[in-house]
Amino acid sequence: METFAACFSAMEDPRARNARHDLLELVFVALAAVLCGAEDCTDMAAFARAKLDFLRQVVKLEHGPPSHDTFSRVFRRLAPEPFEAAFAQFTAAFAGALKGVVAIDGKALRGAYERGCRASPLHLVNVWAAEARLVIGQRLAPGRNEVLGAQQALALLGLEGCIVTADALHCRADTAQTILDTGADYALALKANQPTLLAKAQALLAAADPTNEALQGPAKGHDRIEGRAALVVPAKDMDFPGLAAVARVETHCKRAGAPEPVIVRFFLLSTLLSPERMLQVAQTHWTIENQLHWVLDVALLEDASRSRKDNAPQNLALIRKLALNTLRQHPDKGSIKTKIKRAGWDETFLLSLLGHMR
Repeated sequence: METFAACFSAMEDPRARNARHDLLELVFVALAAVLCGAEDCTDMAAFARAKLDFLRQVVKLEHGPPSHDTFSRVFRRLAPEPFEAAFAQFTAAFAGALKGVVAIDGKALRGAYERGCRASPLHLVNVWAAEARLVIGQRLAPGRNEVLGAQQALALLGLEGCIVTADALHCRADTAQTILDTGADYALALKANQPTLLAKAQALLAAADPTNEALQGPAKGHDRIEGRAALVVPAKDMDFPGLAAVARVETHCKRAGAPEPVIVRFFLLSTLLSPERMLQVAQTHWTIENQLHWVLDVALLEDASRSRKDNAPQNLALIRKLALNTLRQHPDKGSIKTKIKRAGWDETFLLSLLGHMR
């Protein structure tokens, strides 16, 4: 609780000075509720009433359990930027030194849209430390501008020794420089939205010795047989911040014995990776989809959330990520769903989850 308090206590309380419940205690109770399966502010209030004696082992709650209106008012009014900065600081203390691949990708909150604008839900940019299996950053994509959201999220982080990966939307000089400023290297997907860079990368790779390719597979899994090949060559005559190499990754796939078209992807690299490492980096990037976004939707029911007003969708999304990090880092075995159920059933297990946050 000491580290939690040190990181989150600097947030400014958006309520009047005579508010009865302490802001830090409200955030802590909300986190504990989500660890036990709470989906919204109504659930959080019900959890606080049911677990009041248990919660008072950790926080004071001098004025009893907070109501639904209290939770709703706080999360609607709380400024998300300081909350996200505190989250990044807490996660850095929680995770220690990061290494390996850090993936960036956007995710829509399907239920968080203004009336009549269902096709344009709130859009967040998530930053995922793949090896640590932790969410380390979140930022709103302002006006659904995912590039700006990613740059703002990265500006909060120190990523010395990591490799930041992102899709072709982020293959821009300003994003590359933002990544370099964090102390990290980059591996950015390159497509036709950068035609000059793509043509030069293709020419360099076409002239390279194909015997330097690294091969992976073929391996069978998920009803398909898949193999990959990667080639990396030093970059020449390409104007891009920190650029050191270009890479090509080919994916060969067969389903039901019938080959599918070869998928060819190109990358800009700020460090000369070996072809074998390039294969690992390219594949690891996609864990942000199946280990973060899919889990948020299936285990924590993020897409089903109906919170829409003011800052509530963004702030509650951060609470879910904080809960997911806590569940993931607990040493007991079991799926995320199983751990959520155990936390709701077993107060000893819930206390160990909260204690594991340091």
